[in-house]
Amino acid sequence: MSLSKQPARKESITDFQSAAPDLALTGNIISATFLTPHSLRYHKDGTWETGVRRGQSALLDSFVYLSSDETPWQHTVVAWTGEIDRPLDHLTADTGPKSTADIRGATHLSAPIPVPGDAPPTPPAVDGLWIPAEHKAKLESQLAHDSQVKTIPVWLCDDDDNHDDGILLKDQERWRRYAEHELYTLLHYKQHEPSNGNSERIEWADYYRANLKFANKIIETYKPGDVVIIHDYYLMLLPSMLRQRVPSMYIAFFLHCPFPSSEFLRCLPRRKEVLEGVLGSNLVGFQSYSYSRHFSSCCTRILQYPSDSLGIDAYGVRVEVGVFPIGIDAAKAEETAFSKEVTEKYLALRKMYEGKKLIVGRDRLGSVRGVVQKLMAYERFLELYPEWRGNVVLVQVTSPTTISEEKDDAESKIASQVNQLVMRINGTHGNLEFSPVQHFPQYLQRDEYFALLRAADIGLITSVRDGMNTTSLEYVVCQRDTHGPLILSEFSGTAGSLRDAIHINPWDLTDVAKQIDNALSMSNEMRLAMQHSLYRHVTTHNVQNWISKFIRKLVGTLASTSKNMMTPLLDTTKLLQQYRKAGRRLFMFDYDGTLTPIVREPSAAIPTERLIQTLKSLAADPQNAVWVISGRDQEFLEQHLGHISEIGFSAEHGSFIRQPGENTWANLAEQFDMGWQAEVMEVFQKWTDRVNGSFIERKRCALTWHYRQADQEQALHAAQQAHKELLAGVSKRWDVEVMEGKANLEVRPTFINKGEIAKRLVHEHHADSDKNGKLEFVYCLGDDFTDEDMFRALNTVSGQLMDPEYIFTSTVGPSSKVTLAKYHLLEPKDVINSVALLTGVGQSGMPEEQLAAVNLAATAAVDGKLPE
Repeated sequence: MSLSKQPARKESITDFQSAAPDLALTGNIISATFLTPHSLRYHKDGTWETGVRRGQSALLDSFVYLSSDETPWQHTVVAWTGEIDRPLDHLTADTGPKSTADIRGATHLSAPIPVPGDAPPTPPAVDGLWIPAEHKAKLESQLAHDSQVKTIPVWLCDDDDNHDDGILLKDQERWRRYAEHELYTLLHYKQHEPSNGNSERIEWADYYRANLKFANKIIETYKPGDVVIIHDYYLMLLPSMLRQRVPSMYIAFFLHCPFPSSEFLRCLPRRKEVLEGVLGSNLVGFQSYSYSRHFSSCCTRILQYPSDSLGIDAYGVRVEVGVFPIGIDAAKAEETAFSKEVTEKYLALRKMYEGKKLIVGRDRLGSVRGVVQKLMAYERFLELYPEWRGNVVLVQVTSPTTISEEKDDAESKIASQVNQLVMRINGTHGNLEFSPVQHFPQYLQRDEYFALLRAADIGLITSVRDGMNTTSLEYVVCQRDTHGPLILSEFSGTAGSLRDAIHINPWDLTDVAKQIDNALSMSNEMRLAMQHSLYRHVTTHNVQNWISKFIRKLVGTLASTSKNMMTPLLDTTKLLQQYRKAGRRLFMFDYDGTLTPIVREPSAAIPTERLIQTLKSLAADPQNAVWVISGRDQEFLEQHLGHISEIGFSAEHGSFIRQPGENTWANLAEQFDMGWQAEVMEVFQKWTDRVNGSFIERKRCALTWHYRQADQEQALHAAQQAHKELLAGVSKRWDVEVMEGKANLEVRPTFINKGEIAKRLVHEHHADSDKNGKLEFVYCLGDDFTDEDMFRALNTVSGQLMDPEYIFTSTVGPSSKVTLAKYHLLEPKDVINSVALLTGVGQSGMPEEQLAAVNLAATAAVDGKLPE
């Protein structure tokens, strides 16, 4: 059994272009990853020595594949240089090691994330490391012309340290601190002790700036039709930063590490910013289904966006979520593992351990790797199965962690635990001639590593939290001929893919011991069957297959939402021009989500002073008729906007109306039988009793069940059931409409809707043209499906009563939101800006032409204000 390449037709970029012609794909892929694929060494004379950065082999292999002639894509990597050591010529004898070359001989990654395999760099002096502009340009040119992976480096420094003649690098490790101290720990189900938050605010500012510099660098090289793929938790804000700059960009995000349940993520102070950052993507990928499910659940519970196992409905668009277990370059691994050099070392190892069964483990020395659990389980195995004593050896290789959070105290504590366990096991079950545990706290060279995997009788992986574990995949390839069983933690991200491995709970020491005994006693037939299945999976689901599948899914997702369906950004220049040309004008605004943002507590959605002043200025012009058409009741509208007498109001989606300058409300539904409300109240009350945090809002003509403050997963399920119940009952017996809103369910008379009000207002102002001048301009805005009735009504009068060029309908949301409106604006502040442009007030000094050019079309809001 060995790998054989199957002939296949090579895909071309025209295959993708013809399958999705509306996407206008260029064939370029930009991969954003935190660290360059190259290890860098800077010399005093300005030359740069580059090599392969250890510790991220699977990700690097995918980059090499995308950059090769085997794919139809042109590929570029955008990445940080990483910490750059001072030139070797600057080091003195008392500064420590002259280089970290020996430490950088780390083998492939067994951690769940693409992290560097380097030891911490030599700390720069207080004044930092100065790199002249010509030296900086030399490296950029060198990386741009790399034979394997074209790379554009991101230089991370404070703006004040970036000069025309060079760059000053200070405290370089700070750019990774938030990701590794806050995100990495929480994503692996670990929490810090409470603190005053000062360091977190500083680290967050650096994290935000690092993501922003990545966004700036990508924009420099990006062309419309390029595909951008973003990797891992270091860059979780980047998707939305790019989306804000280029709304139509094709963006995918892949998380290489675990994603925790909402109970853990909600402990993160910046939880909303991180989730919203990722939701700027078109596609979000994870290692396993449980991670994707947790992500969707977090978006629902924390951001209150509807979600399911396939995606999240955020900002009016669908963000796809998928499971894409990463693989390894199995062909390259097999070629190396069975090379002459490795075979010689393999035979030497078998001779060294002749007559012994060999259990092999290779892990980083981190708290989530499960080395302590492995040793305790092995100790339990020797206690329960004495017949194996003296006949089994555990060879455990541990390399230093590269995550700053786990260095120093955490690592030393784990190292101490490991050493104590090794000594205890050897002292109890060994003798002068035999040690049942052989512990090697060091990096292995690649050939030694593969020789050890080939020599093993069992591969033992007991990680307590893991993303993709390459050791397990490489072990399967190395056991091509010898068929050693793989014992794999169920908490590893690869457990869902390697279903034929022996799955264990590393916390259940007795069961792990039992499974070790079962693996050692397994028949040759069972070993062969297990290995055959695992080998077939690893060799067919390789890293090339992974990245190709991920790209195809992205293109398919994009194609399903054609660019022809994109709603253009409101042309504020045209809006201003037509406004000034027109005589009589009509404005119709929704309230919640249009004039004010959607908030958790509906009563808290009060108008800002800027909104009030803008509406006053607009309504003060006698040529303007201004209306607020809302689902709110009369009392709320009167309380917050009623003092602006020039404004007309429609409450409860058109059930009540108050003309400008009047104080009384007309009830348009007074002739309608409201007997249906008792039946609806009974249904709503039943679900209110079941869903904590939900409540009923009883209006005069409508009933609304709100669940924004409830647990969203429970509430969404309850809303679906309540909706079905109402459709099957009250809507068949009464002329009412059941509407699903934003975290609410509303029942109202069918003939009452915003569209009827909009049509009525247009016809009334058209009929009064002789008295007040001809109606020549309409501007209508709303954010949800109830406002689509207004857009539909205005589309019917367009071209009949009015020139279509003077009717502006705009939804509030992203460009990909399905709507009948002609245009879109992103959020309420953009609505206010557009109105302020017409009135000439409240623009904060921004010139009209500048305001008209502002890009208002982002699909996610990331907190761009750096903490003080």
